[in-house]
Amino acid sequence: MLEKEKLNRLNELARKSKVTPLTPAELEEQQSLRNEYLENFRKGFRDQLAHIHLVDKDWQ
Repeated sequence: MLEKEKLNRLNELARKSKVTPLTPAELEEQQSLRNEYLENFRKGFRDQLAHIHLVDKDWQ
């Protein structure tokens, strides 16, 4: 999971972008944080899927 400070910063940039345009540096920072967030999310999701076992009760 993304560190709390980074997630807070990502949310802060998202809120700010709705009110005023972000600077090029802020846009770059936002994109970097989004990429890191998505990487972590995808890794966690893959891990969850890897531990799922299907059981068919009717199969014998």
